[in-house]
Amino acid sequence: MSEDQAAHGFTAVDHQPRPADWVRVLVTLSAEPFYAGYKERVRELLRPAPGAWFLEVGAGSGDAAMALRARYGAEAVAVDSSLTMAAEARARGVRHVAAADGHRLPFRSGRFDGAWADRVLQHVAAPGDVLDEMLRVVRPGGRIVLADPDYDTQVLDIEDQDLARRVLRFRADVLLRNGTLAHRHAGMLAARGLTGVSAEVRTLVVRDPSAADNVMGLRTWAHTAASRGLLGAADAERFTACYDDAVRTGRFTYAVSFFLTAGTLPHGDGALGTSPPHRPTAARRRPARG
Repeated sequence: MSEDQAAHGFTAVDHQPRPADWVRVLVTLSAEPFYAGYKERVRELLRPAPGAWFLEVGAGSGDAAMALRARYGAEAVAVDSSLTMAAEARARGVRHVAAADGHRLPFRSGRFDGAWADRVLQHVAAPGDVLDEMLRVVRPGGRIVLADPDYDTQVLDIEDQDLARRVLRFRADVLLRNGTLAHRHAGMLAARGLTGVSAEVRTLVVRDPSAADNVMGLRTWAHTAASRGLLGAADAERFTACYDDAVRTGRFTYAVSFFLTAGTLPHGDGALGTSPPHRPTAARRRPARG
């Protein structure tokens, strides 16, 4: 089994059997009040101003980039490693789109007033390298904002709590490359010299199991673990039975916390400006890792 087959679908959208399904996942999530709320807070943390230029790494369908422009009058360049996602962003009206790897951004140093990555570092091969690239392309005094769930914070109310923990650990440690990194984002920013580093936590609580299944596939996690030899078939069946019983009796609860982390690049000789960033004359296809 290749890494792309074994890892989460968002690590390699274009290699999935139905790439458009992953676009629909993003559209579904964006309509959920929890997601809409924290995404707006991400935009606030950027401190956008009219005419400023920002970069979104792992922009997906481009909804956040469009919202930044509509609400704040700021311009956003949407970058995604997936050609499927880049095409979707263009089709939705995003003005500036590039298909590029977040580990090697095709922009000059210091060309943006800020950059953000929303639910991206959990998927990439080298999150520190992606962060370093974001820092490189943001000018002194600019803002960096990171948002990710931390799957070390997961809880699930089903009868067999030991089994629940085992399946949740599979989600945290196997299904995602960096599923437990988000609580360390603040330290990563501080270690790179950013100032005013802040971290906020927002907890997603799911009581409607259909919502969890439609966007996370939670009910299938145990069978996925079993198919990879990491959980016994009997345990997978028991997990499903416990899950269904929790739904039937109204006890079902799943929760996971999202960390929203922000910081400011130290001021140098330069200052924030509104000149447009350098963009490549043609977006080149890069490895699907960002």
